[in-house]
Amino acid sequence: MNIFQILLIQPLANGLILFYNILGQNLGLAILGFSVFLKVLMSPLTRRQMQSAKKMRDLKPRLDKLKLKYKGDKTKLMQAQADLYKEFKINPMGSFLPLIAQMVVLFAFFSVFNKTLSSDSSALENLNNLLYPFLRFPQEHVINTNFLGLDLSKPNVTTYGVLPIAVPGPLIILAAIAQFVSAKIMAPLIKKEEKIAKGTPEKSDDMEVAMAKSTTITLPLITLFFGMQFAAGLALYWLAISLFQAYDQYRTSGWGGLTPTINRVKRVFLL
Repeated sequence: MNIFQILLIQPLANGLILFYNILGQNLGLAILGFSVFLKVLMSPLTRRQMQSAKKMRDLKPRLDKLKLKYKGDKTKLMQAQADLYKEFKINPMGSFLPLIAQMVVLFAFFSVFNKTLSSDSSALENLNNLLYPFLRFPQEHVINTNFLGLDLSKPNVTTYGVLPIAVPGPLIILAAIAQFVSAKIMAPLIKKEEKIAKGTPEKSDDMEVAMAKSTTITLPLITLFFGMQFAAGLALYWLAISLFQAYDQYRTSGWGGLTPTINRVKRVFLL
């Protein structure tokens, strides 16, 4: 095994199977339980990322004014921004490094799921090669992949006679919705003061805002696309992680980009 397998894939595989054995050999419960465990384990990184992102958003009006003040002079602009970051003790990369670490773990977890949920005849043998001796299964063991009427080892797709292609099943759709909500909460609000400071009252040319707008659409679409290609167990994991992410973000900075929608809903119900 390479270093990536030893340090990440093997511990994650053993953790998942440990939860599988503890929770009555139900893979669905194991995925949910292990997702909670991983979220708690990574919460310091997640919290640091969210706090750093919130500080950057709070500082944004002042950064925008610096852009106007030093327009055309990139050297002075970069120095002024560095001084501002230093004054407020902000590391501009603070929100990216924890995110990179989370993505590395995510890809490792995908590899674990592919080995655990594979329908290949040698899947159990490959899984046992990753497991510590006390967690290995006998050769005749069949992993229980049934959860709420779904087979977690197969893609959660539905086919209709009138449609030439398969469509996403309920688990994938829920995962995409959860991803949309999570991305929307993390998206920065374009405040009126920021628009005035930019001198663009009708639109924003800010890269961060543009990326946030794009992310709220592209991430759910990516979830739908890849959810149809991989085993439903991956969609279940992604659903759980997206819900946890949305909750953590709400606790850190409120409803974020969902604030206008929440306010409209409140007005409707108050009426």
